[in-house]
Amino acid sequence: MNWKNILKGAAAFALSAALLTGCGGGEKKVASTDNAAEMGKIIVGLDDNFPPMGFKNEKNEIVGFDVDLAKEAAKRLGREVEFKAIDWSSKEAELKSGRVQILWNGLDITDKRKENMLFSNPYMDNRQIIFVKKGNASITDEKSLAGKTVGTQSAGTAEEYIDATPFYKNDVKEVKKYPDYVAAFMDLENGRLDAVIGDEIVGRYYMSKHPEELAALDVVVGPTSEFGIAFAKDNTALRDEVQKVLDEMKKDGTMAKISTEWFTKDITK
Repeated sequence: MNWKNILKGAAAFALSAALLTGCGGGEKKVASTDNAAEMGKIIVGLDDNFPPMGFKNEKNEIVGFDVDLAKEAAKRLGREVEFKAIDWSSKEAELKSGRVQILWNGLDITDKRKENMLFSNPYMDNRQIIFVKKGNASITDEKSLAGKTVGTQSAGTAEEYIDATPFYKNDVKEVKKYPDYVAAFMDLENGRLDAVIGDEIVGRYYMSKHPEELAALDVVVGPTSEFGIAFAKDNTALRDEVQKVLDEMKKDGTMAKISTEWFTKDITK
């Protein structure tokens, strides 16, 4: 038995199989030496009711500013992207389990979240401000929320601040928490809330669609923050790949163009 020929044949078969895996089906690509992350579909987890960052349009398609950024990033990486609506309050578990590889949906970078997730560099600033029903002159600042019913989104930055601030337990009449800001703003319109504390970007976008109903107070509640893209704690390779193309998009003006399409100006950083 000629073992030398057998070993040569086995090596050739293995090489052919590897090439077929890289070229067939579109599910895997042969990774280049400078491509650290494993090639394949990127599943982005998001709250699909968080306009304008990620939401469903009238055709039931997931669209948004962050969706457009993610699509462009995946295109530059040569990878397919899928957007998966998740329970936002379970986002860390979804990421840790591998059911999603990225959280890209107006996610504030916080020290608490850094304990369990790996973040990109910040790409946008964010503030929590107060929204009221138009014509409500009784609320002018945070302290005037005393005795009022206030709404916010569960598992968001505003909720973290509210839960950690005694004023909301001791002086505010009630804090109602909603699965998304859209539901909170609807209750504000219908008089079931006196105010909503939430992301300025999301709230102002909602206001643009309901200009006669709501008003925003230029009052910052809690610390300002920054949006970032989150990855599993040990997924440095994918984080570095996405960060690289994000930097390219910033440098060549693509990020500014996408921002202008959604916000009429470049509000990225």
